[in-house]
Amino acid sequence: MDWHRIGDVDSFAEGGTRVDVAGHRLAVFRIGGDFYVIGDRCSHADASLAEGDLFDYDVECPRHGSEFDIRTGRPRSLPATRPVATYEVRVDGDGVMVAFEPPGGDR
Repeated sequence: MDWHRIGDVDSFAEGGTRVDVAGHRLAVFRIGGDFYVIGDRCSHADASLAEGDLFDYDVECPRHGSEFDIRTGRPRSLPATRPVATYEVRVDGDGVMVAFEPPGGDR
C-alpha cells in the first residue's frame, strides 16, 4: 500500500469533503476525531457523495437518495445496489493519510 497525505486534520470540518489525490476522487468524512474515506461517486449515478447529508454513519446521495455506509461502502437503500470503494485511513501527527494500491497492484 502507498500512503498519501490528503490534508491536515484541522482542514476537515465535521461531515463530508471532496478530495482529489493520485487519480482518485474521494469523499472524506469526519465524525469527531475519526475519519472515513470512500469513493466520491455514487454507484447508481455520477453524483458526489461528499455533497450528501450524513446521518450517523450513512451518507445520502444528493441525486437519488441512496444511502451508503461510510465504514463499509455498502448501499443501505435503493436505487443503488453496488457498493462504493472504501479506503484505509489514518491520522499521522497532524496529517490525514489514505492508502492506495500502487498502479498495477504491486510495487
